[in-house]
Amino acid sequence: MAKLEITLVRSVIGRPEDQRVTVKTLGLRKINHTVVHNDNPAIRGMVKKVNHLISVKEIEG
Repeated sequence: MAKLEITLVRSVIGRPEDQRVTVKTLGLRKINHTVVHNDNPAIRGMVKKVNHLISVKEIEG
């Protein structure tokens, strides 16, 4: 099963509340913080919503 390595690369300051909540739900706290999630439709939807704030890399896992 593929996994996604998600890194916060831009600040959430000044962003709408729904984008802030999405970043927090992904488990990201600070800039350059990286988390790994299983690749599923729910995570893909969150990634699509805040793709301008994050960097995503697929890894085998």
